[in-house]
Amino acid sequence: MSKIISIDTAVPAYKHWQDDILGFMQKVYAADTTDMRKMKYLYHQSGIKSRYSVIPDYSRPVQEWKFYPKSENLEPFPSLEQRMYLYHKYAAPLSVDAIRNCIDGMIPASDITHLITVSCTGMSAPGLDLQIVDMMDLPSTLYRTSVNFMGCYAAIHALKMADAICKTDENARVMIVCTELCTLHFQREATMDNIASSMLFADGAAAALVTHSHFARPGLELKNFYAEIIPKGRKDMAWELSSSGFLMTLSGYIPELIEQDFDQLIARAIAAAGLKKEDMDSWCIHPGGKRILEAVQRSLHLHDHALDPSFNILERYGNMSSPTVLFVLKEIFQKAQRSQKIMGAAFGPGLTMETFIAEMNA
Repeated sequence: MSKIISIDTAVPAYKHWQDDILGFMQKVYAADTTDMRKMKYLYHQSGIKSRYSVIPDYSRPVQEWKFYPKSENLEPFPSLEQRMYLYHKYAAPLSVDAIRNCIDGMIPASDITHLITVSCTGMSAPGLDLQIVDMMDLPSTLYRTSVNFMGCYAAIHALKMADAICKTDENARVMIVCTELCTLHFQREATMDNIASSMLFADGAAAALVTHSHFARPGLELKNFYAEIIPKGRKDMAWELSSSGFLMTLSGYIPELIEQDFDQLIARAIAAAGLKKEDMDSWCIHPGGKRILEAVQRSLHLHDHALDPSFNILERYGNMSSPTVLFVLKEIFQKAQRSQKIMGAAFGPGLTMETFIAEMNA
């Protein structure tokens, strides 16, 4: 068995209030007064109050923009190379902040035996993993692997990998770090996908330290993993490369898909672990958006406050893609009681649904 003994997070320097981002995006997208009113309504219904970004522009007047051109039509629009330059500059330091927060008081950095980096908002070789090794002076013999381009459910996939490692190596100290700079990829064309992405997504990093269950610290024992692909949602959630950045497809049909299928998915996941829905004490659901959380709540017939940790993270941080479910799990972990069972789930391109079950031990 394996367990998570620590989870911690880090966010970039620039905190943006949702109303300030609205003002920025109205300059970019809104063609007339009617469009501006529609955007204002959508933003105020988003369930988000603040988000973080490595880019300061979203809360500043045009003359103070650093990343976007100060021209009325945003020309020349930032290229993929410019976006990847900022990813290379900021992703590793943000990752290291999350890792250091995570291991503080737990283990020295030199005790880390495995490093799993997770990201879908930037890629290069040498990449994020080697940058972290250099910045933290980790051993050159460190076992490294990367989970790339899986989207919002990738943290659970990484936990599954860490669990497999720890089951075969009782001395493993596996560090997972999920780092996404989603705001690098906001697009100019006023499509519904682009407007939805700019309304929801944010930057952040989360780290989790996973060990064998024999490690002498309390933690969340990882009991079971379960995943399914829903083919009918394949075109409704996607993440593609383009010359001007990464392009998100996030259709309004996703909450309906989740509401239709989620209860049966969870029933199968819980049954695979030999448990019942009534055995679950807490729900760690990826806050992909307010409508998605409401769809999950209806599908599972949960009480009003069952998803409070997910709604809280959405309100304070937005959707940061892969780190977000670990932000939620950290909030649950900090208050967890012995034997408390947690059901976790996240969604991503495919449409893929990944789940886990964890239990707090003392």
